[in-house]
Amino acid sequence: MGAAWGLTQPLTKIAVSTGHLQFGLIVWQLVFGIAVLLAINLYRRNGLPIGRRYMLRYGVVALAGTIIPNSISYQAAVHLPSGILSILMTLVAMFSLPMALLIGLEKFQPFRLVGVLLGAAAMVLLVGPDASLPDPSLGVWVLFAAITPVMYAFENTWVSRYGVLDLDPVQVLLGASLFGLIIVVPMALGTGQWIDITQPWSAPEFALLGSSVLHVFAYAGYIWLIGRTGSVFASQVSYLVTGCGVLWAIVLLNEGYSGWVWSAMALMMVGLFLVQPRDRQA
Repeated sequence: MGAAWGLTQPLTKIAVSTGHLQFGLIVWQLVFGIAVLLAINLYRRNGLPIGRRYMLRYGVVALAGTIIPNSISYQAAVHLPSGILSILMTLVAMFSLPMALLIGLEKFQPFRLVGVLLGAAAMVLLVGPDASLPDPSLGVWVLFAAITPVMYAFENTWVSRYGVLDLDPVQVLLGASLFGLIIVVPMALGTGQWIDITQPWSAPEFALLGSSVLHVFAYAGYIWLIGRTGSVFASQVSYLVTGCGVLWAIVLLNEGYSGWVWSAMALMMVGLFLVQPRDRQA
């Protein structure tokens, strides 16, 4: 799961490399995902409930898990190295903790607060004036990209608190993808971001297809994990997403990072270790 999700980061960087914009990319990400999910759902002979309680869950997952965070990620990927985006994924657990504490899903422990503070320190290293971004002024894009883990943390916490009723992960994602497609198609058309995929494909289109398929399987596994272990524990998959994402970026994109970036990654990993629950059984 972590390796697959980590690979989506450099694929996202490739997908935006020729000027494709966020809403057009999300449309086809959802279409490709729906094709895979629908085939699985039909094979398993499952239906797709559409009552009000189900639609609420589709809407939360569509907005907080796809449309908002992916819109931000696609925009940030134009400006930031793929590895930086992967490192930011460790913030999911650090944002999940205070949200879970607020609604009583987790217990407060001082060392977990230290983990959150280490995550904040890592952010300072990434956006500070001495950080090795392509341009120091791009620090604002790091802060903008950090909204993505906030949204994932909100989704994690909401699903952990309210559940997905009798839906399995494939049904959740299929319903959310259909819900999201209804929202984002008018946005892509209205903003002139529609992508004509009937034209000859090159690396960005194949990267989008690959990222979409990987996202489906990784995300379905993630939703299952949230249901089994809770939002904070499930977000520990960020370890693998970050590590694999950085490695994939080095291999596929030939990215390199300064000591500041590696230090930020180390702080994030230590913070993630401290944030994880100690009394949770997987």
